[in-house]
Amino acid sequence: MTRLTRRLMRACLALILIIPGLAWAAEGDSASETTSLKVMLDWYTNPSHAPLVIAQQRGIFERYGLDVELISPADPSVPPKLVAAGKVDLALSYQPQLHLQVDQGLPLVRVGTLIATPLNVTLVRADSDIESMKDLAGKSIGYSVGGVEKVLLNTMLEHNGVDPASVEMVNVNFALTPALISGKVDAITGAFRNFELAQMAQEGVKGRAFYIEEEGVPTYDELIFIANRDTLDTHRDAYARFMAAIEDATAWIINHPDEGWKAFTAYDPALDTPVNKKAWYNSIPRFALRPAALDVRRYKAFEAFLLERGQIKAKSPVSRLAVDVNRL
Repeated sequence: MTRLTRRLMRACLALILIIPGLAWAAEGDSASETTSLKVMLDWYTNPSHAPLVIAQQRGIFERYGLDVELISPADPSVPPKLVAAGKVDLALSYQPQLHLQVDQGLPLVRVGTLIATPLNVTLVRADSDIESMKDLAGKSIGYSVGGVEKVLLNTMLEHNGVDPASVEMVNVNFALTPALISGKVDAITGAFRNFELAQMAQEGVKGRAFYIEEEGVPTYDELIFIANRDTLDTHRDAYARFMAAIEDATAWIINHPDEGWKAFTAYDPALDTPVNKKAWYNSIPRFALRPAALDVRRYKAFEAFLLERGQIKAKSPVSRLAVDVNRL
């Protein structure tokens, strides 16, 4: 190899590295041909969705040749169904629910991760006599959603030697924090650690959290991007570019958290609240640094956990549950 050839190769490599999105422009569905994607959130816009909003605000999606429409659902149970029906391209969902939905036959597959740690916690008031999960025996626990949430709570209780039958479960709908602050219940489960603690602090009440992954439940991805498995190959390139855009937005947020907060609230002034601001900074350490990357062990472990708990009929291979869109 001549010196001139080596210089040309180094120059080409440097060009690819320094010009964002250039590597994608060489392949089929490229930055020169804008791809439209409908992406449904799991709920109304909040700091957990920060990389999506920032990618939109800073033109990062556009840089990767994407025209992304972010849609908030009126019903949080709807997004997976719309993906399965081909009505939206991607949706935010939760890893525990994905396992159940795939077991039920829905053609869903995880193509990326937004928040890479559980957010779910069991919360009590810090001024209560409950200092560990063991102290929940004989207490009342508020919840919003049954199903897998109860399975997770029961696992936490049993891990601490507490018979789940000894606690009183109280459906408080979606008023978790008010129910705990008012004393309607002794604890709440299904709370999100980046929000409910901030909500309690806003009301002048300090909370104590019991973290699900420290209490006998296998760790899992909280917020994930799901796609229709039957049409995945058709859209794989676009989804790979989407994940690259989310990765860039996440890196920018980590480097510029204060400027990021301003850009986030500029998206919708209604987002500018004290609780959201605390949740913004609480959420940043939770975002996946490599959204497309797949932790196979994590999905295997949680699938085995749900099978052991009788929540799924049969164990699905990881390839049916999740993919890395950067790998063919």
